[in-house]
Amino acid sequence: MATDAQQACFEAGIKFGALYHQFAGTPVSPASAPSLETAIEESIRNQPFCEGVAVDIKTERLDVEHGYTELTGEYMDVELRIDYEGTTVAAEMAMDDGYPLMRLAEIDP
Repeated sequence: MATDAQQACFEAGIKFGALYHQFAGTPVSPASAPSLETAIEESIRNQPFCEGVAVDIKTERLDVEHGYTELTGEYMDVELRIDYEGTTVAAEMAMDDGYPLMRLAEIDP
């Protein structure tokens, strides 16, 4: 049986998997980035145990040669907060050596 901390960490992973694979490839431009951030946040916040999510699309990085580009991990930073049975997990996604790395930032049992 998983501990509450392990379950909270698992839930963070589920949220990141859903977020990345649901929204990767979405057309985005500097003008549409704020509404896309909100849509991603509201979508993920609907999931069980998600207490907070913050998405920052790095509009200055967007390669919009044709007016838009596809959303990938290189264009966004994400922070999640999960609360499972009183255990809180903070997790984040940010670029690390050219890869959008998702990691645990804090576990508060």
